[in-house]
Amino acid sequence: MCRHPRLAGPRLPPRKKVRGGARGPRKGRSVSDAPRSSHEPPKTALCLPGGGLTGALYQIGALAALADGVRGVDGQSFSLYLGQSSGASVAAALAGGIPVDRLYRALLDPVDNFFPLERSHVFRMDIDEWRRALSTSWVAIRHALARLSSSRDPVSPAAPGHLYLWEQIDRLADSLPAGFFTLDRYERFLAEFFLRRGIPNAFRAMPRPLRIPTYDVDCGDRILFGAEGHEDIPVSLACAASLALPPFFSPIRIGDRHYIDGGLGDVAHLDVAAEAGVEFAVVVNPMVPVSVAHRAVPTGHGVRQSVRDKGLFWVMNQAMRIGTHARLAQNVEQIQQKTGMHVLVLEPEPTDVLLFLHNPSNLAARRAILEYAYRTTRERIAEWMEKRRGVVARLGWEAA
Repeated sequence: MCRHPRLAGPRLPPRKKVRGGARGPRKGRSVSDAPRSSHEPPKTALCLPGGGLTGALYQIGALAALADGVRGVDGQSFSLYLGQSSGASVAAALAGGIPVDRLYRALLDPVDNFFPLERSHVFRMDIDEWRRALSTSWVAIRHALARLSSSRDPVSPAAPGHLYLWEQIDRLADSLPAGFFTLDRYERFLAEFFLRRGIPNAFRAMPRPLRIPTYDVDCGDRILFGAEGHEDIPVSLACAASLALPPFFSPIRIGDRHYIDGGLGDVAHLDVAAEAGVEFAVVVNPMVPVSVAHRAVPTGHGVRQSVRDKGLFWVMNQAMRIGTHARLAQNVEQIQQKTGMHVLVLEPEPTDVLLFLHNPSNLAARRAILEYAYRTTRERIAEWMEKRRGVVARLGWEAA
């Protein structure tokens, strides 16, 4: 375990005490420290794991269906917002007050510039990292040449020569870049988006509690940005840190620490919600393994029959989906047994994940994912409310 000093950053002026006000925890107050009457509905949490652009599309479509399917529930109805990887940006927008139907319309309409994200905002080559890789490669080559000139390994002089050669070549592995792309431009884009849309870029100023998990690359500790001791950095920077998935994106440096994707360990981080006193959590998980089921697989070189035909990146994506889905199921079961928390998991059917194989730059593919998420979630919400009437009554939910 490593120690994490309190992160430095701009501090907001002290708040004036306000009497009365809207229901729920006040700004700058933790989720669990506000006294609650026994007549108040239970605390709820919205958990948004990652899943890339297609995952964010699914989450927004599903949440729009939840808002339309349950009277009085919308994207701002939760006591706590948890988001990591691509889900962190969605959670931040919702916690900051952006209506989910506005996000839905923005992603559905190609001429709507409400959220003008471009490919170049995310996939920008990390020039500094590649420069470091080149300079350290030259140093490694010099060391290797110096050792090879001695002809023998001084520790094991009887070792075969080819093994000694490969040992020197392996030095170059430590000079590979820590990531291909940088998220600096995405962080700036997100900060500008927050500014234009009136979303606070400070955790303390957020109208609803927001937590963004990441992992410290130098010790493996989970860091919860927005929690005590880690609330003094911009929300946009925390979102970028939680999105830094190896090997695609370089770790995000904050202070003297480096952070990577918040979904690499836990998936929904339901333990955070449990510690905050949450009794009911909604998890919108787009990371379900693809089941081809003898159906056509779209690729850039024609229609094929296997995920393998989509190449390295999609085989990696499928591997991540398998691991993420299994960890989430285990996490939900454990938290329910340990705390009694009710958890509603909204996710696509494995055979329907074929929609996610299409290029998200294609507007028709975006529309198909949004509409599929909306339609199927409306159906599942209605079925769940019928089966869980006791929980629904405790929440105060009513079918729309």
